[in-house]
Amino acid sequence: MSRTHPRVGPLASDGSTALALDVDALLDDRGTEIIVCCGSGGVGKTTTSAALALRAAERGRKVVVLTIDPARRLAQSMGIESLDNTPRPVPGAGADGGSLDAMMLDMKSTFDEVVLSQANPEKAKQILENPFYVALSTSFAGTQEYMAMEKLGQLHASAQESGAWDLIVVDTPPSRSALDFLDAPERLSSFLDGRFIKLLLTPARGPARLMSAGFSMMTNALSKIVGASVLQDLQTFVAAFDTLFGGFRQRAQKTFQLLQAEGTAFLVVAAPEPDALREAAYFVERLSGERMPLAGLVVNRASGAPVSRLSADSAVAAAERLLADDDDANDLSAGLLRLHADRVRIVEREARLRRGFATSHPNVATAVVPALASDVHDLDGLRTIGTLIAEQG
Repeated sequence: MSRTHPRVGPLASDGSTALALDVDALLDDRGTEIIVCCGSGGVGKTTTSAALALRAAERGRKVVVLTIDPARRLAQSMGIESLDNTPRPVPGAGADGGSLDAMMLDMKSTFDEVVLSQANPEKAKQILENPFYVALSTSFAGTQEYMAMEKLGQLHASAQESGAWDLIVVDTPPSRSALDFLDAPERLSSFLDGRFIKLLLTPARGPARLMSAGFSMMTNALSKIVGASVLQDLQTFVAAFDTLFGGFRQRAQKTFQLLQAEGTAFLVVAAPEPDALREAAYFVERLSGERMPLAGLVVNRASGAPVSRLSADSAVAAAERLLADDDDANDLSAGLLRLHADRVRIVEREARLRRGFATSHPNVATAVVPALASDVHDLDGLRTIGTLIAEQG
């Protein structure tokens, strides 16, 4: 399933025609309510999310962008000293009736909100003060990804009720694997409904005779390994959390369906490197398999082609001729020629990688964004990134 806004791009150097991503058409489409930027870590997802959100706001959309642990410079670039779990207006952003709010995911606060909304005050207090819950809500593998989806669901519900926003832009967590974002709800709900958890609940759910000798031996062994107090904390947490299991599964399913909805568009973000494009390919295939709407691919930090058309081999040959003259004055020129050759080879390697991706995924519209000379540190920098994404498609 795809919700794409592609246009036919210019002929590539090998004579093929590539699909170019029309980002402005995507942002201007009022049917697009959610844009999810996903991909492996370190490829510029957060900056891409912020730049797209700003561009949409300045094209008349009411936007909220959910970022995941942005660099301090990026928070400052949006005019906000510190982002938190509450959407806050970005000063100086928006035009033609558009506006931009920004927030940073606080996974524990979001988890707390879920517990408080699902449990009565006494039960919620018991859960929130449990040491095992504190560990689960701050460091359990997949919690950040799950809570990003939970916060997305909250923002969408709020937007539907209040009309405060008509577009939500989501920066997904910097996971080891790009697939973690989609797997997190199932992983967390499976943990909370797993055999071990059910076993710990056995004494609370059944008569005393179910406390078999085997179960007693297991708990005694665990007590020696992790300590009796830790095991007691775990059992207390599980017993208190039992009534919320169904709610977590339902919420996960509802958010998953939201991601499959026609109003959602996924943008896969990558760098022109083998590992990043391999992750991007996996994610494109997974999105297709899950029937999720893919808008296209954004390749960040592409190397710009040198002004000179001198080939790498010719540059190296010229450098060797200069050095053969044994004239110290030629050393600088030879060095510059070698640098040019290295640059040309990098550009050629990146182009081969992109062509390989396009050959394997011919229907994925792509925008290629050149690397900037410096980091983004203000709204003008984000505007530049947004313009490059739109123009380089």
